[in-house]
Amino acid sequence: MTVCMRGKDIVSVYDLTPEEVWQTLKLAETFKLRQKAGLMDRPLAGKTLAMIFHKPSTRTRVSFEVGIWQLGGYALYLGASDLQLRRGETLADTARTLSGYVDGIMIRTFAHDDVVELARYATVPVINGLTDYLHPCQALTDIFTIAEKRGRLTGLKLVYVGDGNNVANALLHAGAKVGLQVVVATPEGHEPDQRVVAEARQDASRTGGSVELSNRPREAVREADVIYTDVWASMGQEAEEAQRKRIFQPFQVNQSLISAARPDVLFMHCLPAHRGDEVTDEVVDGPHSIVFDQAENRLHLQKALMALVM
Repeated sequence: MTVCMRGKDIVSVYDLTPEEVWQTLKLAETFKLRQKAGLMDRPLAGKTLAMIFHKPSTRTRVSFEVGIWQLGGYALYLGASDLQLRRGETLADTARTLSGYVDGIMIRTFAHDDVVELARYATVPVINGLTDYLHPCQALTDIFTIAEKRGRLTGLKLVYVGDGNNVANALLHAGAKVGLQVVVATPEGHEPDQRVVAEARQDASRTGGSVELSNRPREAVREADVIYTDVWASMGQEAEEAQRKRIFQPFQVNQSLISAARPDVLFMHCLPAHRGDEVTDEVVDGPHSIVFDQAENRLHLQKALMALVM
């Protein structure tokens, strides 16, 4: 079933219906296949995406900028020093002003409330490129990549091991929308957001998925189809890095942990990876790893989002 997403904000995967999620995945697949065949689609010809960056980026910036160009549009990069926010202009005024110039806004920032406020006042669609709370574009890319590798999503077991951060939160939302069995294994006190867990369980009850929290990584990964991890200290937590290394060391994804899962388990990481901390070189560069497929698929998934909402 085709559903209209034109003008819709992408603030959280939880705000999307399962039908909208599946439609996005299908269009991402179409765009990828057509690009590999040397075919170009230009549904956004003449349209402009404003990209606001308050955090540095490799994958987010390049994938959005290249993506809209491939769709016929133009990307306008706006760093923290390029806007009047530092001089006191409100996000509401910024949203209303930019809405008169561009056809969509992508923002990568710290506070999730900033994205919510931007979306409230903008009259063009706003896409959350990352906040400290959620990373929806990454999570949608991840389930797209799993479906690409396994040919299905419903009933597969995805185990996230590490810090219950923005990526873990977004994976719970995305996995629940498509019927994945999502397990998040963290040290005590580092679990994902309780509200996100409740929202994911609500969706999982409708899609046949499940949500489980664990503090025992080796038990959690038994029969896992996918093992996923992320950095132990996110941007803004650098001062806690030494302490976090001690706490999270038992949650390192190494060959021993991989061997406790299914023989054909996939390994995922949103990158950048801190090799030797949350994951070993042996795993990142090993036969189970699909981390660079994930990275490439940010381009195709975000092209689908932009084409659907702008």
